[in-house]
Amino acid sequence: MRQIKFRELNLEDFQLYGSFTDMLAPDGYCFEGAGFRFYRDCTQQYLGTGAQASFSLCEVQERPFVIDCSEYHNYCAEAILPLDGDILMHVGPAVSSESPPLDEIEVFRVPKGTLVVVKPGVWHHAAFAFQCQKVNILCILPERTYMNDCHVRELEGDDRLEIVLD
Repeated sequence: MRQIKFRELNLEDFQLYGSFTDMLAPDGYCFEGAGFRFYRDCTQQYLGTGAQASFSLCEVQERPFVIDCSEYHNYCAEAILPLDGDILMHVGPAVSSESPPLDEIEVFRVPKGTLVVVKPGVWHHAAFAFQCQKVNILCILPERTYMNDCHVRELEGDDRLEIVLD
C-alpha cells in the first residue's frame, strides 16, 4: 500500500481544488446590531444552472430575550445552523401583510449542530444565544439576499415579545 502525508489547509495549496473559510473566525465586513454581528457572504458555492449559495456567519451574543425585530425573504429559503451552542429562534408564518403576525409567533430551542431551513415568507431574525454567552450561526442564502430580498420590521412598545423560560 502506498502512503501519503496530510498537509495543513492553506489557500495557496488548496485553490486548485476549491475554497474554504474559517467560519468561526470570519474577517470580512459585517453588519452589527444589538447583540449580534452578521458577516455576510463569506464564501459561495455554485449549485449548477446559475444558482449559487452564499455562506454567512451570524454571531449572536447574550442579550435580553426580547424580540424587537423580524424579517422575511420572499424569494428564497434560509438555512440556519448553530455551530457551537444552542439558540432560541422565533418564527412566524408567511402572511399577506407587511407586518409580522405577532399572535402567531413561536419560539423554538434549536440545539447546536441542528440545521433549520426557514421557508420563503416565514418571519424570523437573529436568534438568541441560549445558556451561553455567544453562538456562531452559519446562514446559507443566495448572495446579497440581505440587500435584495430582506424585509425587516422593527417592533416597538407593546408589539415587542419577551421570551419566557419555564
